[in-house]
Amino acid sequence: MVKKEEILPAKPVNVGSLAFARKGDADEFFKKMLYKYDLGDKVSADDAEHLTCLLAMHPRADDKIGVGVESFSVRTAADYGTRCFWVNRIDGTTEDFSFRACF
Repeated sequence: MVKKEEILPAKPVNVGSLAFARKGDADEFFKKMLYKYDLGDKVSADDAEHLTCLLAMHPRADDKIGVGVESFSVRTAADYGTRCFWVNRIDGTTEDFSFRACF
């Protein structure tokens, strides 16, 4: 007898005021945000609000935020050479973060 695979229900994801029915919907939203900017661009104030809420969900949020966030930008990750968001801190230091690690 073949067992039916158990299908898990979609898990909603909330990021600040944004509510997504599924994790994949949140992933798609932030991926589109990431690719709407050119490398080196600073993220708009509206998008920065969403990224601030998202970054607070990161497993290493305290390390990533450090002394405080001044802004966000889009650059390539030093480790992998892939496009990602960067936290620009108020003390002038920067660090990359994966939006997918936040879900």
